Amino acid sequence: MFPSLEDARKLADAHCAAWSSSSAGKVAQRYSAQTSFAMNRSDPMTSRAEITEMASGFMSEFPDLKLTCDTVLAADHHIVYAWTFEGRHVETGNLVRFGGWEEWDLDDNLQVTKSLGWYDVEDYNRQIAG
Repeated sequence: MFPSLEDARKLADAHCAAWSSSSAGKVAQRYSAQTSFAMNRSDPMTSRAEITEMASGFMSEFPDLKLTCDTVLAADHHIVYAWTFEGRHVETGNLVRFGGWEEWDLDDNLQVTKSLGWYDVEDYNRQIAG
């Protein structure tokens, strides 16, 4: 099995640390140069530049953003991980906390080549609005 469950957990934890670092570039570096990343069946982002822009938007809206890994599954070059997002929205001041999960395909360098993710957008928007 590649990577091991322990290695998969380390990858997911490192991904969460990148999100929690306030550096959108660190998030983008988790992905391969040839990547595809879609949340909630949206049109996929296909470059690190697009991922940097998306992450930067979240980091601007939630300066204290913290992403934590809840659980990980691994099989060959495929990982599924569940996470919890938490942060205070910069405009409303509301604490926003929600969960989601992603499926990753990895290359031999353990960078994400494909990510499909899901979270409850209605709950996210409701929490921002208060």
